[in-house]
Amino acid sequence: MTYAGTGVDYDAMDPFKRMAQLAGCETAGNLERFSNGELSEFEASRGESAYLIETPDSYLAHVEEGLGTKNLAADAMYDLTGRSYYDHIAQDTVAMIVNDMATVGAHPLSVAMHIAAGDARWFKDGQRARDLIEGWKNACNLAQCAWGGGETPTLRGVVVPGAVVLSGSAIGMVKPKERLITSQNIQHGDAIVLIESSGIHANGLTMARKIAETLPEGYLTLLEDGRTYGDALLDPTHIYVGLVTGCLNRGVQIHYAANITGHGWRKLMRATQPFTYVVERLPRQLPIFDFLQKHGPVDDAEAYGNLNMGAGFALYVAEADVDAALAIAAANNLGALHAGHIERSDAKRVVIRPKGLEYSGETLSVR
Repeated sequence: MTYAGTGVDYDAMDPFKRMAQLAGCETAGNLERFSNGELSEFEASRGESAYLIETPDSYLAHVEEGLGTKNLAADAMYDLTGRSYYDHIAQDTVAMIVNDMATVGAHPLSVAMHIAAGDARWFKDGQRARDLIEGWKNACNLAQCAWGGGETPTLRGVVVPGAVVLSGSAIGMVKPKERLITSQNIQHGDAIVLIESSGIHANGLTMARKIAETLPEGYLTLLEDGRTYGDALLDPTHIYVGLVTGCLNRGVQIHYAANITGHGWRKLMRATQPFTYVVERLPRQLPIFDFLQKHGPVDDAEAYGNLNMGAGFALYVAEADVDAALAIAAANNLGALHAGHIERSDAKRVVIRPKGLEYSGETLSVR
């Protein structure tokens, strides 16, 4: 089974993203004209996980992200078990937004919810609505930001009746400017620190839902650890804001950070410079990934190229800062691993030695 074969084809989507970024570049001058030169685009943020606007004493960050299709798995489990799981779904959505923002060293200030329903009756389910609202509030507290509001359109004929599309946006700030995380700081010999994921997070759910359709017991199929497939899929995404903030507060120089979402471990080479990212140790394998690979079946190249495979976030730091980064991760109740190193190279690539995998830069065309 491949991700593209389930309908999520990055080779089809990425050219549109690049075309949109090029068009967006042509609008950047409006910032300077509006502000009489006090605001300007931080050009290097084009193609990063967060867009940055430079002010005299800070950077403002802007992110828009969506949940994807994970709520459809929650809907199925709600029908099967009576538990809505929308508190988890809310955290997934907020995490998708604020984790992207954390990659540039920005702290989220305000997050807005956008929930588009196919039918206004969706909002009448009191348990689901309460779970979603409480989960969103709790996720904002975990990310140390305010929930600023949002939008709740009913898009009949666009969204399937009985379903919703969840997404959101956020503004954040890097202050002082020295806290900015930029790929220009990556150096030959830097260490790669991988931070654990809680599970599949919110990427790969189209494939995961397709696998559920092939199982006699569907989402209620048991994993090796005794949990149901659906319950394990719906573990909420870790929020990594506290980790990054803690590192910056403690003086850990983060040379780059990557949120391992769509494109899987290929995201390790998101920076523009030609480095080789060598992974020599893998995080512990979670039962959900063994299950996905077995029942797809999904081979290693497809899995590591599209799923987080137990690593939800990556920090690139000097060898001297590795122990501090690991300790700060532990203080945030996150497992972490000194997984590899970065080498000067003629071209971008990710090498995962324990699996015998290599991904070239041409397989990640998001800029």
